[in-house]
Amino acid sequence: MARFYLSPEAWGAQALLTGDEAKHAAQVLRLRRGDRITVFDGRGRSAAAEILDVSKSELRLELGAAVSAPGLVPEICLAQAVPKGKTMDLIVQKAVELGVHTIQPLITRHTVVQVDGDDAPRKSAKWQRVALEACKQCGQDLLPEVLPVRDFASWTEDSTGDLKIIASLLPGVRSLREILREAASPRQVTLLVGPEGDFSAAEGAAAMEAGFLPASLGSIVLRAETAAFFGISAIRYEFMSR
Repeated sequence: MARFYLSPEAWGAQALLTGDEAKHAAQVLRLRRGDRITVFDGRGRSAAAEILDVSKSELRLELGAAVSAPGLVPEICLAQAVPKGKTMDLIVQKAVELGVHTIQPLITRHTVVQVDGDDAPRKSAKWQRVALEACKQCGQDLLPEVLPVRDFASWTEDSTGDLKIIASLLPGVRSLREILREAASPRQVTLLVGPEGDFSAAEGAAAMEAGFLPASLGSIVLRAETAAFFGISAIRYEFMSR
């Protein structure tokens, strides 16, 4: 059954699906009156819906009983230095599939792509659309927020999390497994992953001063996207049964 995002403000016994979601349903999928779809609000709520009426710009729906999905614990914030090319799209997509709560794009000393000025809101909006499409495809009813792009230095000072981890290439640091298994049951974990070329020495020091624990992801040097997926998966696996 096709899935569509219906904003929380639009829910009711009868609801209107509008905007790009309605256009996709009516003009691409060519759904008609009487067809059934699933809608979700991005906050964990979903419902089956029957289409009562269709136009080019909106669908009138009759909603069935809503079902609420509990949030995943711990909440994972992926703080990711923006990589070059379209790799950030892939990172956002797979991070959503792995159940992150928020994604914080960062500009660091070694970031190749510079996102600033008018380009920053456009990039953030694009990545939020990628997150939405990933939710629709993987059956995730909780829509992660892709936060506005921030400079590494200013973000580090404001960073939060019961457990804060930075993926590190430094020799002699503890393994991610060891750090996770020694941790209590955090409500929020922040995972910080660097760009191609890793963090600068000053950035690594600033992160540790802000409470980030340097963690090794193994002896193989991973690409930025692989490091993100590895770290998220390990965190989710370690705490899923606690």
